[in-house]
Amino acid sequence: MRFHPFVQFVRGIQGKLQTNMLGGMNGQNPHHLVFIRQMQRDLQNADLMPIPLGNLNVAVFDIETTGFYPDKGDQIISIGAVKVISGKVSEDSFYSLVHFDKPLSSEIKELTGLSEADLEKAPPLSEVLISFLEFVKEMPLVAHHANHEKSFMQYSSWKLFRTPFKLRILDTSFLYRIADPNKPLRKLEDLCEFYGIPVKGRHHALGDAKLTAFLWCRLIEEVHKSGCSNLKEVYERLARLR
Repeated sequence: MRFHPFVQFVRGIQGKLQTNMLGGMNGQNPHHLVFIRQMQRDLQNADLMPIPLGNLNVAVFDIETTGFYPDKGDQIISIGAVKVISGKVSEDSFYSLVHFDKPLSSEIKELTGLSEADLEKAPPLSEVLISFLEFVKEMPLVAHHANHEKSFMQYSSWKLFRTPFKLRILDTSFLYRIADPNKPLRKLEDLCEFYGIPVKGRHHALGDAKLTAFLWCRLIEEVHKSGCSNLKEVYERLARLR
């Protein structure tokens, strides 16, 4: 299936959406809601399984947050992403801080290098997410140990847009468990060092997204050597490893 790019989504919305059509939905922007739901419907039809891994174009992303539990008040404070096209990390990237008007813990300040002043004038999360999805367009997402990203994206999508976050998020762990099943490495910096990827920009959303993108490309090479050429074969191999 060939996906409609973002501009077609927008053109389909403009002039057709009545402002009061979704009125009363907690003040949510109706354009944002229509965009998210249309994109999710289209992406759900994607069959990624048979696509050769080297031809699978993805958007690798990372988020920085105030903690680990979105349902307990922790929030996204930055999002970074970079595209991998035909197995190579591209120059096409996305980065945005996210508005946050509460004190940051000393641990988060030290870890991320961010301060309250950096975040107080940043755009709200609803706008950042829409800009991020505009950048992503039809691409599946990739993250390192993706449960953290998944939990925040799912929570934020429901809270802000009252719709589930249904975009596919692929996990680097699916690949490295096949590439080197006997290596007890989990941290992004440890895996990068093992595969000879220079560790730069750690704990910055765009820096970590770039590291993850280079790791993803390297792992694809290793997975190919093991005999897996697409996601279907990767999942079948993982099922046998359990």
